[in-house]
Amino acid sequence: MANYRKLSRPSDQRKALLRNQVTGLLDKGRITTTVDRAKEVKKITEKIITKAMKVYDQSVTVTKSRTNEKGQPESFEANNDSPQKLIVRRDIMARIYDLKELRLEGESRTDYRERTGAVKHPLVEKIFNEYAPKYKERAEELGQGGGYTRILKLGPRKGDGAEMAIIEFV
Repeated sequence: MANYRKLSRPSDQRKALLRNQVTGLLDKGRITTTVDRAKEVKKITEKIITKAMKVYDQSVTVTKSRTNEKGQPESFEANNDSPQKLIVRRDIMARIYDLKELRLEGESRTDYRERTGAVKHPLVEKIFNEYAPKYKERAEELGQGGGYTRILKLGPRKGDGAEMAIIEFV
């Protein structure tokens, strides 16, 4: 971890802080923090998105079989991740916190189950289904990679005078 800023914290607190802020940025798309923290969050987030961009479209269609209520075998097709995509998915899951999909106000349990379906890790799915295709198309269009986030400086914070910044996706 020689390439990271220390942020005046022990390593376990620093890793938890950065992991939490990266998760917040990927979930909400925008967070307010100090400039030094924003620079570290930018490094980690861009690496995650770059990995996802390389493998987001690598899926394998397989035929699976199961028994129905009557005990008869039936087969169906399912999309599985390729081995490379599975490796990247697990790496991303190790770098961010797992957030649950929240129930909407006034939504019943059955409606919530229908809406969320079989998605166990909604933030990872958001990275592969939303961010990766968007930025892959952007990279092909501009002919460059990286630059998925921007840091906007806000000025000093009241109280301790720390330089504040907003980090958001482009």
